[in-house]
Amino acid sequence: MEFTAKQISELIQGTIEGDPDVIVRNVSKIEEGKPFTLTFLANPKYTSYLYTTNASVVIVNNTFKAEQPVSATLIRVEDAYNALAKLLQMYQASLPKKSGIEQPSFVDKTATLGDFVYVGAFAYVGEKVQLADKVQIFPQAFVGDDVSIGENTIVYAGAKIYQGCKIGANCVIHAGAIIGSDGFGFAPGADGQFEKIPQIGNVVLEDFVEIGSNTTIDRATMGSTIIRKGTKLDNLIQVAHNVEIGENSVLAAQTGIAGSTKIGKNVMFGGQVGISGHITIADGVKLAAQSGVGKSIVKEGSVQMGAPSFDAMQYNKAYVVFRKLPDIYNRIGAIEKQLKEKEN
Repeated sequence: MEFTAKQISELIQGTIEGDPDVIVRNVSKIEEGKPFTLTFLANPKYTSYLYTTNASVVIVNNTFKAEQPVSATLIRVEDAYNALAKLLQMYQASLPKKSGIEQPSFVDKTATLGDFVYVGAFAYVGEKVQLADKVQIFPQAFVGDDVSIGENTIVYAGAKIYQGCKIGANCVIHAGAIIGSDGFGFAPGADGQFEKIPQIGNVVLEDFVEIGSNTTIDRATMGSTIIRKGTKLDNLIQVAHNVEIGENSVLAAQTGIAGSTKIGKNVMFGGQVGISGHITIADGVKLAAQSGVGKSIVKEGSVQMGAPSFDAMQYNKAYVVFRKLPDIYNRIGAIEKQLKEKEN
């Protein structure tokens, strides 16, 4: 990879300040910048590194105002973070993609494969599977019977997709993810033992969904567990049976969602969020890390935190009091002591 600052600015529709002919051969973090690399500044916390970095080109926001001389060439854009993301996407798209069937692997004779499909060594593709054009199935992945996968979707090494699940186009399923394992359904019997309830539904991932490593999405008891278009799930997330997550939502690692909960679109959950079953979360809701939600959130755009969760502003006010509880406790004890002394 070798580009000039001018070429980069044209790709991201930016404005150059400095040498337009400086060459970039790689990328780097701004605090570790090296010559001939490209970096970016989006978070003000890293501004000081802009004046010391050895990176050759730095993408900055249009609103940025330098307070010291900058040796690097700057490319000003509306949103530096998004501009860098687009550049990296372009670079990734330019890389050669694997195709063909590696051996040893198993592809059932009833499976339908589109053009330029890749199936890695030791992968398994079951009966009546449909793989659209440019699907990539990496080594040791499992694709069960009657699964369909849309074009340009990538299933990384060791991922498992159980029978009957439907995966959309341009999805990414990372290593170790499991799509379509049984929902956690057991009926208590009169003798105290638990009878397994067969899980006969499936999982549906719509287009442009990304599933992180070792995340599990359980199949529905009946019907479908659904992850809507554009949603991104981090690593180590548990999505239970019959859950529905709306489009363009982002869930951080170790989030757990119990069965039959319906989550709206454009939500954002921090890490280790816990959601009870059979409730509804409105569109645009934001939950801070480690929030525990036990009842429906009906107000769109709500911001909550805590366990059980409630309005974030109220939580912060309550937390101020909570931190003072030891002092308050000691003060109350002192007052009680004074009152007893007066009584005596």
